[in-house]
Amino acid sequence: MTQLDRRFSVAPMMAWTDRHCRYFHRLLTRRALLYTEMVTTGAVLHGDVARLLAFDPFEHPLAVQLGGSEPKALARSARICADLGYDEINLNVGCPSDRVQDGRFGACLMAEPQLVGDCVAAMKAAVSAPVTVKCRLGIDDQDPEVALEALTQAVKAAGADALIVHARKAWLNGLSPRENRDVPPLDYDRVFRLKQAHPRLRIILNGGVETLEDAALHLRRVDGVMMGRAAYQEPWRLLAVDPVLFGAPAPFVSARDAIEAFMPYVERELARGARLHAMTRHVLGLFRAVPGARAFRRHLAQNAVRPGADASVLREALSLVLDTRRQLPHTAAA
Repeated sequence: MTQLDRRFSVAPMMAWTDRHCRYFHRLLTRRALLYTEMVTTGAVLHGDVARLLAFDPFEHPLAVQLGGSEPKALARSARICADLGYDEINLNVGCPSDRVQDGRFGACLMAEPQLVGDCVAAMKAAVSAPVTVKCRLGIDDQDPEVALEALTQAVKAAGADALIVHARKAWLNGLSPRENRDVPPLDYDRVFRLKQAHPRLRIILNGGVETLEDAALHLRRVDGVMMGRAAYQEPWRLLAVDPVLFGAPAPFVSARDAIEAFMPYVERELARGARLHAMTRHVLGLFRAVPGARAFRRHLAQNAVRPGADASVLREALSLVLDTRRQLPHTAAA
C-alpha cells in the first residue's frame, strides 16, 4: 500500500466535514489528507452504511474517523471502512462532547491508555490500511507529561501508524465542547517534546493552526500538521497548500475557477435530491478581501436555503464577486 503523505490534513469536525465539504476541499488541494466526521461503531455496524460512509472517489486520499471503545466492534467497523476503500482508519480519542462521554469514547479514553492500545491492536489485526489515533494532551487534572506519554506508549506498542495530537487538554468537567476548542491553552512544545522522544513514530500536530506559514514552521518539528476551523471558515487558504507545502502546482489559480469546477458536482447532487444549502454552506468563506465577497455570502445565505433552490443561485452569487481570475494575494505565499 502506498504510504500516505501526512504533511498536511484537514481536521475531522462534526457537522462539517461531510462529503460535500470534502469534495469541495479536494478541488482546492489534491495533496491534503481529508477526514470524515466521526462515525460511531454503533452507526457503522447497525446504521445506514451507504448514507453514513459514502464518498466520491475524487476525495482520495481520505481517512475515516471512528468513535468507540470496544476492540471487537472497532475491528469490525474498521474492516467495513477498509473494504469501502478508505485510505486510513482513525480512532477518536479527543472529542469532549457529552455524547462521547456517555458512550465511553472520545477524550475520556485518555484515562484508559491500555484500552486504547487494545483497540488499535484489534483494528490493526483486522485491516491492512493504516490505523491512526487522534488525541488531546490529557483531560481534566491529568499531567500532560504523564498522560500523553502513557497513551503514546500504548498506541506505539499496538502498531499505530501515526498519532495526531490536538495540543490542548480537554476539560470534561467544567467546559462545554465549544469552550474546549479555545479555552484550554495550546502547548505546542509538549508535542515537539513527544516527537523528540519518539522519533520513529509519525506525530501530527493539530490545534490553532490558522495559516500555511504556521504549518510550515511546525513541520520543522513534527511530521505533519492538521488544520481545523481555518480550513472551513476560510477555505481560500487551501488553494495554496499544494504549491507551498508539497511543491506541486495548485489545482486552480483563483477561487472563481474553483467555484466553476464545483458547479457540475452541485448540479449532479441536486439531481440526486441534495439541498443547495448543504453544499453552498461550505463555500461561504472562499472569497476574502475580494470586492463583492459580502454580497456573495449574503446572496447564498438568503437564497440557498429556499425550497427548490438550484445551481442558478450559486451562479448569481458568483456574479457578484469581482475576481479577474488572477491568483488571489492570499494564495501566493504561506
